[in-house]
Amino acid sequence: MRVLHVITGLGAGGAEQQLRLLCRHHGPDVEVEVAVLAVPGAVGDLIRAEGTPVHAVPMAGNRDLRAVLRLARLMRRGRFDCVHTHLFRAGLHGRLAARLAGVPRIVATEHSLNEHVIEGRPTTRPGLATLYRCGEALGHVSIAVSRSTRDRMRAWRVPAAKIVVVPNGVDAAAVAFSPAARDAARRRWAIPAGAYVVGTAARLVALKRIDVLLDALARRPEVHGLVVGDGAERTALEQRCADLGIADRVVFTGETGDVAAALAAMDLFVSCGPQETYGLAMIEALAAGLPLLYVRCPALEERPAADAPAATRIEGTVDDVAAGIARAPRTDRVPAPVVATYDIREVVRTVEELYRGLPVRSPAVPWRRPLRARSSRPHRSSRTRPDVAATG
Repeated sequence: MRVLHVITGLGAGGAEQQLRLLCRHHGPDVEVEVAVLAVPGAVGDLIRAEGTPVHAVPMAGNRDLRAVLRLARLMRRGRFDCVHTHLFRAGLHGRLAARLAGVPRIVATEHSLNEHVIEGRPTTRPGLATLYRCGEALGHVSIAVSRSTRDRMRAWRVPAAKIVVVPNGVDAAAVAFSPAARDAARRRWAIPAGAYVVGTAARLVALKRIDVLLDALARRPEVHGLVVGDGAERTALEQRCADLGIADRVVFTGETGDVAAALAAMDLFVSCGPQETYGLAMIEALAAGLPLLYVRCPALEERPAADAPAATRIEGTVDDVAAGIARAPRTDRVPAPVVATYDIREVVRTVEELYRGLPVRSPAVPWRRPLRARSSRPHRSSRTRPDVAATG
């Protein structure tokens, strides 16, 4: 089976990292490629380096239908059996392109639908819910990464029969704690070897509330901070550190593909975001054996508390975070039991079974009908699949 994953962007975010894991762990009978509706970012470079073709199909904006046609041509040339979209823009335009290209199986994963926002957009924005439902109407099945995500999709009138709950997965071995990695990471980022390090990993946007963590660190002069990720708020957050007088003990790493090293350098992981739809970075932190303070994490909230004994839910005020840092347990670096529940290999197996279980739909546009001029290529049943050229 040939599968094309379509995603809005490939910067360092939870959905992007999850796509990277899917590509890495797909079975040998699944040929996978990726299309990104932007210039490939840090995660795109890693996916390509690990052997998966990545095609850039940049969009000038949500109304750039030329990009939809370019994406449809890519799908037709690749003779894909399934298109799997990720994130809102890709979910709308990718499913439309798949219909135009006559792809017989169309799957989407909902990563980012919150109660009040979807990927930073207020859910009350006029027309947004209508566009969302249009995208859903174009696909055959949608994956919700948690039960709470499924419930929000139902509230947006997505039919229950089209929704399947499949959690995100974690490669525990890839982020397992290593003393050598800890030492190397601390040398790289000039963190004192004996320092107690409170860290986080997220897109640096207002929704993640990194400023709350920085304010809490200002009240704990005995600890250092490590902020992993990049985004629109980075300059403002660095200036906040300077204003608080903590710039000398807080490191901003920017985007990094070496999540394991960053987690190894930490002693405590903190997430202040109130709008998480899953909490992949938090599960990775628990896989690295870190204690955790969090405001919102459906991946934990939908499991028994005994599955993550070192995880503590907090309200998310500066007082709360500062007090939580002071009370955080000093634990051995042993993965939490919940990590086994979200093993990436089981997740990939479930997703591939979903692909195969879908009835092959009659394509909206037959394979042999080109988008413009008639193609001289033979029918797909009588030829070997071509290599797909990069799409500009």
